[in-house]
Amino acid sequence: MNIRTWARATSLGLALGLAAACYPTSAQQPPPPEKVFRYAFPVAETGFDPPQLSDLYSRIVTANIFEALYGYDYLARPVKIVPVIADGMPLVAPDFRTYTVKLKRGIFFADDAAFAGKKHEVTANDVAYTYKRFYDPATKSQQLASMLEEGIVGMEELNKRAIEVGKFEYDTPVEGIQVLDRYTIQFKLKQPRPRFIYTLADPGVAGIVAREVVEKYGASIMEHPVGTGAFMLSQWRRASKITLVKNPNYHEDYYTADPAPGDAKAQAIYARLKGKRLPLVDKVEVSIIEEPQPRWLAFLNNEHELVERLPYAYAPEVVPRNQLAPKLAKRGIQLERVPLSDVTFMYWNMTDPVTGGYTPEKVALRRAMALAYDAKAEVRLPRRGQAIVAQGPIMPRTASYDPNFRTEMGTYDPARAIALLDMYGYTDRDGDGWREQPNGQPLVIEYYTLSSADYRELDEIFKKCMDAIGVKVVLKIGKWPDHLKNARAGKLQMWALGLSASTPDSGPSFAYGYGKSLGEDNLAWFKNAKFDELYEKQSLMPNGPERDALLREMVRILVAYMPYKYRTHRIGIDLTQPWVVGYMRHPFARDFWRFVDIDTSKLPRK
Repeated sequence: MNIRTWARATSLGLALGLAAACYPTSAQQPPPPEKVFRYAFPVAETGFDPPQLSDLYSRIVTANIFEALYGYDYLARPVKIVPVIADGMPLVAPDFRTYTVKLKRGIFFADDAAFAGKKHEVTANDVAYTYKRFYDPATKSQQLASMLEEGIVGMEELNKRAIEVGKFEYDTPVEGIQVLDRYTIQFKLKQPRPRFIYTLADPGVAGIVAREVVEKYGASIMEHPVGTGAFMLSQWRRASKITLVKNPNYHEDYYTADPAPGDAKAQAIYARLKGKRLPLVDKVEVSIIEEPQPRWLAFLNNEHELVERLPYAYAPEVVPRNQLAPKLAKRGIQLERVPLSDVTFMYWNMTDPVTGGYTPEKVALRRAMALAYDAKAEVRLPRRGQAIVAQGPIMPRTASYDPNFRTEMGTYDPARAIALLDMYGYTDRDGDGWREQPNGQPLVIEYYTLSSADYRELDEIFKKCMDAIGVKVVLKIGKWPDHLKNARAGKLQMWALGLSASTPDSGPSFAYGYGKSLGEDNLAWFKNAKFDELYEKQSLMPNGPERDALLREMVRILVAYMPYKYRTHRIGIDLTQPWVVGYMRHPFARDFWRFVDIDTSKLPRK
C-alpha cells in the first residue's frame, strides 16, 4: 500500500468511525423503555391457587397467570366466548350433556423447578387433573358446590370416596372427564347443562394447572402459581404489592377481536392494536391500598396507570354531571363509566342465636332491619349517585336482569319496620333507648366491617338507620380476608360485601342461597327446600321467560325469609392515564392486562 492509498483508507476509517459514533447502529440503540402497568386493589389478596379462591381480587391475578379452555373476546359487545387453550369451539351434543374439546398444540407452562428443567406442554391430562382438583377434599375448593352442581358423571362419587378413605384417586378413570387422546378432553354430564361452557371460560378459577407443580408445593401452592398465561408472578409482598412480569413461554397470541360496528371506542382500539403480539406490556405492578385517598392520589401523581372503580367520594369533582371534569380532560385522562354487573348486599347468619332461625320473630327481625335500611341514601351519599337500588341478586348486563322488576328488597319503610318489631316482642323494656329480644335478653347486632373511609361512610348510613328503629349495632372492624374466612365458618353474625358476575348468566348469584353451598357461596347458611328445588331446576333450563319466572320466584323466597338484604348495583368509574392504550372494561372477563398498551412517547418525563 503506497502512502496515498494508506491516507485514503485512514480517512475512510476515521469517517466511518465518526459516523458510527454519531449514528449508532440498531444493535447499539438503547433498549426501549420498559412498559409497566400499575394500579391498586382496595383489599388484600388471599392467594393464587385458582380452585381455592372466591374473592375477586385474587381471581384477577390468577386470571392473568393461568388460562382456561375458553375466554371472552375483549371488545365484543354483546359478549362472545372464544377459544383460548382450546382449538376451536367445543363439540356439544344436542342434549347439552357431552362437551368435547380439542386443545391447541404448543402451549407451554411457565418454567418452574417442578418440571426439572424441561418444558411442559399442556395436554388433556393437565385439563383432566385441573377439573378433578375441585373435588379433592385436600384442595378445600370454594367452588366445590358449583362443580358438584354441574353434574360431571362420576365426580361426586369420587369426592365421597376420598372423604371416606382420606385420599383422592386422581388416576381412577371417570366417565365424566375422559382423556380421548393427548389433545382431546371430553366432559359428560348427568343432566343437560346449556351454559356449561361458562364453566370452561373462567381462568381465575378454572385456569389449567400442572400436577407436578401442585404436588411439589403442596400446602404452599397458594404462593406458587404456575400457568400458561401472559404473565407470571415475580414478587409478592402479602397485602402490600404483587409484581408480575411477561411470561417468556407465553404462546404466540396476536390481538384479534370482533368489536360491534356501532361501538366507536372499541373500533378505534382495534384499529390501533389489531395484529400486535400479546401481551403488550412487560410488567404489571399491583399495590394494595385500602384507603381511598392515597389510592386516588397515586393516580393523580402519575404513579399508577389506572384507577379502577374510582372511590365514590371523589365522583362529584371527577365526573360532575357524569362527564369527565375539564381539568382532567385537559390532562388527557381517559374515562370509562359503565354499569357494573355486580350487587352489594348484607347478610344475617342464619345459625346465629340472635339473627338466625326461621321462626316468625326471627324472620320479623331481619325483615324489619331490611325495611329500615335506606338504600337510596346509600346511593345518594356514600355512592355519590353512582349506583342504583337493587331489587335482588340478579345483576345488570346478565341475561335475566329486568330494570322494571320490583321487590321488598328495594323498599325503605321504617314505620313498617317499627311495627314489625313491636308486633313480635322486640321492645325497649328497660327504657335505655334500645330494644330487647322477645325473651328479654339484650338485642345487640355485631356488624363486621373494614376501617377504610369508604366503609366508614357506608357504616354510618347503616348505623343511623338501625338507631332510628332502636336496634343497637356494634361495629366489628377487621381485615377483609379474615372476615371472609370467618364468614365461611359461620362465625360472623352480620357482614356486608359485594358480588361481581363472572359470566352473562344470572343463575350463579342464587348459589348464595343454595343449601348445598353452605360455607362456600352461601355465607348466610340459609336452607330452604323449595329454594333448592327451584335452583336446581333453573340450572337445567335454557335462557328464556320460563327460567326468568323461576328466578323471580326465588327472589321472592329470599324476600320472605330475608337471609340477605340486596342493596345496590354500582356504576364503575375507571380512569386511565393519557399514555394508556386500549383499556375498556369487560363486564365479566378479568384477564385484561395483556390487552392494554403503554405509549412510551407520552410518558411524563422524570
